[in-house]
Amino acid sequence: MLRIMVVEADPSASENLESLLLDQGYRVNRLASGEDAIDRLASGPWDLVILAVSLPRMSGLETLKALKEADGKLPVIVLAGTGSTDEAIQATKLGAFDYLLKPIHTGELLKLVKQALESGRLTRSPVRMDEDPLAAVSADALLGRSRPMQELFKAIGRVAPTDATVLIRGESGTGKELVARAVYQHSTRMDRPFVVVNCAAIPDNLLESELFGYEKGAFTGAAGRRIGKIEYAEGGTVFLDEVGDMPLGLQAKILRLLQEKRIERIGGHDPIAVDVRILAATNRDLEAAIEEKQFREDLYYRLNVVTLTLPPLRERADDILLLCDYFLNRMARNLSVRNPGLTPDARRYLTGYDWPGNVRELANAMEKCLIFSRGRPIGLDELGSLALGGLRNAGEAPGFADASVRRWTHQALAAGVDHLLNHITDHVARIVIGEALTLTGGNRSKASKYLGISRPSLLSKMDKFGLRDRFPVDMD
Repeated sequence: MLRIMVVEADPSASENLESLLLDQGYRVNRLASGEDAIDRLASGPWDLVILAVSLPRMSGLETLKALKEADGKLPVIVLAGTGSTDEAIQATKLGAFDYLLKPIHTGELLKLVKQALESGRLTRSPVRMDEDPLAAVSADALLGRSRPMQELFKAIGRVAPTDATVLIRGESGTGKELVARAVYQHSTRMDRPFVVVNCAAIPDNLLESELFGYEKGAFTGAAGRRIGKIEYAEGGTVFLDEVGDMPLGLQAKILRLLQEKRIERIGGHDPIAVDVRILAATNRDLEAAIEEKQFREDLYYRLNVVTLTLPPLRERADDILLLCDYFLNRMARNLSVRNPGLTPDARRYLTGYDWPGNVRELANAMEKCLIFSRGRPIGLDELGSLALGGLRNAGEAPGFADASVRRWTHQALAAGVDHLLNHITDHVARIVIGEALTLTGGNRSKASKYLGISRPSLLSKMDKFGLRDRFPVDMD
């Protein structure tokens, strides 16, 4: 259970915070002074501190400074009194994750708590680069005995101690964030903040203020000055995930940051010097995006000082079973169950599957299989939910296809189904057509093209298999 320390001198406010956080499933310890907070820090580990500025004797800012000196990676949210914007800015400079002005809005606080806890996890959790799934099970890990992964490990070792900008490339689900964390944790900035900003997850109109902050009155609702993530990360590392989805206008500001080491808050006029290292990641074809005028060529060259490329899982099949063992051991430990292992047929199937979702898909598959295996060795029945289309070569794993057909056949025979071959064919066709429509977001023209059938034929089969209800609107 995540542990949160609440440091607040006002008993009523402290009780309200405790009740709110307990309702969210957190473990809470309430303290009334900065001295008590510093003393209690040794009884950690603590996942988060919520700290009021107004405290007796030792001020909140003095307490913050002492807490960060004792544990530079501990996230601290500061609660500043109404109108105390200058104190809030000073708190950020001292290393606070963020601050809120009182009175506190419950929804805003809970959102910030989740962000701070995740930031703390990413900063503190080690990323091991190992070949032994048992040795690495206690941590997030980049595993691989394959040549591409061994070359990646060497490259991380070379670039991490430098201040070079790094562009991490690879398909979705390959582990780009783990690479960024490994670079950070082996860098000279490892004791300073590590800030992750997902450029695709934040709306365009909010991303700029998230990164650069803003001045009071910069736009409607800007009631005070706010520090952005780049300024907060002073001395540390900023990871721009999905940088290929960043709006063009904002790309120009990132380019200026890389060139001049300066930023401007929204609504501000004075450049602010910042010392941060930039790591960026994308699954987009940036070269194609440049041709399409969707990504700045000058920014591309500034980001592309060093490129680390993660291979898709299908190109490192030698690592698949290694990763299976790691995920099963790690998840079995987290679920407090025994790892039942994999049957020989399952192991053959797993190495023959194409893994379009890469390592993320493999992790999800192992978790699901472990939950539903009921302690038995994981076999083809548990793996049956994986798409047949992922097989690189059906001949590499004949047991899986045979088992699926046998299972369906036995079910149909037991039910006394006539015209069994048609029944099995329709069963497969219903799944394939449904998946094609899901993939295309209900676009029937695209789905029919992917399936290699005419649009009228697709509509007829949708009627036959009752798919009109699932996809009632043509998204053409």
